[in-house]
Amino acid sequence: MKRTKIVATLGPASSTAAVLEEMIKAGMDVCRINFSHGAYDNVLSQINTIRELNKKLGTHTAILADLQGPKLRIGTVENNSVELISGKEIYITTTECTGTAERVYITYPQFPKDVKAGENILIDDGKLLLKVVETNGKDEVKAIVMHGGILSSKKGVNLPNTKISLPCLTEKDIKDLEFALTQKVDWIGLSFVRSAADIIELKYLIQNFDHTVKTKVVAKIEKPEAILDIDNIIKETDAIMVARGDLGVEVPMQEVPVIQKMLVRKCLEASKPVIIATQMMESMITNISPSRAEVNDVANSVMDGADAVMLSGETSVGNHPAKVVEAMTKIIEHVESKVDIYNRDNAAPEVDLHNNRFISDSICYTAAKMAQRTKASAIVTMSHSGYTAFKLASHRPKANIYVFTDNYSILTTLNLVWGVHGFFYDKNISTDHTIADIKLILKNKGCVKQNDLIINIASTPISEKGKSNMIKLSAIE
Repeated sequence: MKRTKIVATLGPASSTAAVLEEMIKAGMDVCRINFSHGAYDNVLSQINTIRELNKKLGTHTAILADLQGPKLRIGTVENNSVELISGKEIYITTTECTGTAERVYITYPQFPKDVKAGENILIDDGKLLLKVVETNGKDEVKAIVMHGGILSSKKGVNLPNTKISLPCLTEKDIKDLEFALTQKVDWIGLSFVRSAADIIELKYLIQNFDHTVKTKVVAKIEKPEAILDIDNIIKETDAIMVARGDLGVEVPMQEVPVIQKMLVRKCLEASKPVIIATQMMESMITNISPSRAEVNDVANSVMDGADAVMLSGETSVGNHPAKVVEAMTKIIEHVESKVDIYNRDNAAPEVDLHNNRFISDSICYTAAKMAQRTKASAIVTMSHSGYTAFKLASHRPKANIYVFTDNYSILTTLNLVWGVHGFFYDKNISTDHTIADIKLILKNKGCVKQNDLIINIASTPISEKGKSNMIKLSAIE
């Protein structure tokens, strides 16, 4: 049973129930719906299919709705292909037109106001490089082609040196957000996060949409400004995605591996899940096996301590989505069985009786240490909010983490979190009865066996559904 979770992007290649079922059986834990593409009726169909499959298979596959954000793009170009020649001048305009080698349209009205002479313009993930010569500050920018090539329609634009004045949430994002929240998705991905204020704004919108919707936020780190405010972003968000595609264009490429490791470390310290994304198994869009470098990339992400690894084009438009998930699962399971990635040496929570989480944090810390000392096979927690699951997972215990809850929505939310396996449980008699009942359930499901030691975390009295305040070590009879 793998601990590191797999996020897979849905698309034309993975839209049918049959393919999605194969992917879930192969090890997919979270479905990413990319709102850059896809009409609402298609998205609704995907969401309904995932939920029907969860009922059929007894799984808790989560749904991550990924907002497009202020993605800058070139407009359409002649014949969908024009050649930009190095050394030639080109005009970039905010007045819509069909692009040529001399003039192209950009979907960013403030572009001439925001850019300055000498700043770089990267197009198509950095394949084309332009440098700003001058701007009229209104509707046109003159640039020179530093590194040319073929430009096709609607390619993305990155401005690594420019402070962009666009809001983090565009009009399209707000409409997409409302649709996603209406469907009560588990996670919302916020693209091009620049500061903690972006997360606070999104959370405000979620809370004001419907106080019963508990959708959590994934901050996608792909801008250099985000790195500068990373501690505050991690504090405000519920999870982080290391979006290495745009990040690798916006910052020097050699910095990305170091940033990745720094983000994983900080997220583990803060008990926030972290997803490693982009180009993990890209060769499998067409090939039936990954390159050796891709295998190493996935393996290193697992060894770094990532909660999840993500597939994009491999599963959305690739030739064999389920095979990619299967290959990724094999890599994860092998690394987790052969490499000691467990029992992080986290510091004990500081004694602070004014911190309302101090007792439950101490319980989780002690449970992880006790599991390591006794070689317990499982840590079992009763949780209504999911907090103890996030906290336990950050300690990376070798013992399996089983979460029992009467709150069905957190079962799918927790499917993104490292090592967590959830069960729906809505009996509410007494702590002793519940622990005995849960032990029997786990034994009957083959999760534990006779004489295994297990650690139970609970809140007493159990009927109050309060914060964890009790820990019990016992054997399976």
